[in-house]
Amino acid sequence: MNLVVVSNRVSRASANEPMTGGLAAALLPVVEKSGAIWVGSSGRVRDGAQKEPFAEIETLGAGALAMLDLPAAHYAGYYEGFANSALWPALHSRSDLIRSSHEDYKSYREVNSFMARALLRFRKPDTVFWIQDYHFLALGAELRDLGVTHPIGFFLHTPWPTRAIFGGVPNHRELVEAMLAYDLIGFQTDDDRNNFLSYVENDLGLDIAGGVVASRFGMSRCAVFPIGIDPARFAAHAAKAASHPDVSRLRRSLNGEKLAIGVDRVDYSKGLVNRLTAFDRMLTLQPQLKRTVSLLQIATLSRGTIEAYGDLQNQLAKLVSDINGRHGEVDWTPIRYLNKGFSQTVLAGLYRTAHVGLVTPLNDGMNLVAKEYVAAQNPVDPGVLVLSKFAGAANELDAALLVNPHDIDGMARTIATAFSMPLPERRMRWEAMMARLRAGTIQDWFSDFVEALQDAHAAGAKATGDHPPEDPPMVWPTRSFSAIVGNRFH
Repeated sequence: MNLVVVSNRVSRASANEPMTGGLAAALLPVVEKSGAIWVGSSGRVRDGAQKEPFAEIETLGAGALAMLDLPAAHYAGYYEGFANSALWPALHSRSDLIRSSHEDYKSYREVNSFMARALLRFRKPDTVFWIQDYHFLALGAELRDLGVTHPIGFFLHTPWPTRAIFGGVPNHRELVEAMLAYDLIGFQTDDDRNNFLSYVENDLGLDIAGGVVASRFGMSRCAVFPIGIDPARFAAHAAKAASHPDVSRLRRSLNGEKLAIGVDRVDYSKGLVNRLTAFDRMLTLQPQLKRTVSLLQIATLSRGTIEAYGDLQNQLAKLVSDINGRHGEVDWTPIRYLNKGFSQTVLAGLYRTAHVGLVTPLNDGMNLVAKEYVAAQNPVDPGVLVLSKFAGAANELDAALLVNPHDIDGMARTIATAFSMPLPERRMRWEAMMARLRAGTIQDWFSDFVEALQDAHAAGAKATGDHPPEDPPMVWPTRSFSAIVGNRFH
């Protein structure tokens, strides 16, 4: 099998490069080991016609990275416009923040089409395409229109909302119809899958039987594949990071305080305002906790050119300043607020140092920070995870302290409970969560999806009696690629 994984961005990171959870961090270790080729944006754009779209190609463990310069005329409309100002808010049930135009949608489809043409160079008789996330909802249909009959799968890392909310996305019907070009559509939770199938059945009027949908493209199976992490690898990072200067300085600076930690992108889906407000409320309700606890909130800046994100950045900075001004002392600051990223190794050490992990999104597909925090803990003296019940991870990590992030007082009381939890209960909860992490690793997720994709493609071909035609010619030449990584992808 020649596996081609596609996402908007790729990761070239080692354990020493800044990275805050998410898709790229999750995929990196399995792509390194699987021998897949991982295709995504280089982060740059290019004007004019491109005879060779791949700006950089390099090895990645047993596999390779292929990075494209996306078309300058369409990048902003595709990424900042339709993907992150229409799809992202809708997928996170914030229809009030949907902003889009016809030109944005056109650019989104143009970039999906551009990526499809670029992918043809990797097509071999045994190629399997696996597309990741909301940036490429229509990529499968674009590939089918180019004559690709290979297995094509799609996995959505975000939630999928109710019919009413997704109906607020411009061109929503056309997008969902295009998604049915995939042989397999994967979701994080049963709720996400059921919401999608409800749209297909009620808005498209298509029959669904056992999660399988028949459309003009053929058969498309919808299933749940909760994404995991490599808990052993992350635990090793945590142990290794104990002596890292950043981790050592943090420990020394605590002076006996207990630390809570949050690690997020600055995004309205992450519930950062509610989290900080709850921490503030806890100090107000239980003033005896002052000088004994503090919060380290790592909040990496994201999509600052989009109005909703710029407004949130300003709101958070003011809120932190107000809380610290109200509760702080000359030698104690309740909230340490950092707008910078850390490597996976350092993050693991910071997680291990913290007595409480705060993962309180308003809505999240999975949230791997929750799993990383648990995996990083010292088995002898583990910390406590406070987790939003609206994160996909709550379906597995039900031994965490689950909270409603909209209930500020309730969240404040739960954070205080986490700080005071006795060791036997902390160990019991941690052991239960670690058992779940070990039972569903990133390697399991990766292999389960690829196997299910091949099965779904075979079942669809059998049901329709399709036989793959001869491959049409490649669109772009392959000389520069073969010069770097050899000819195994030709």
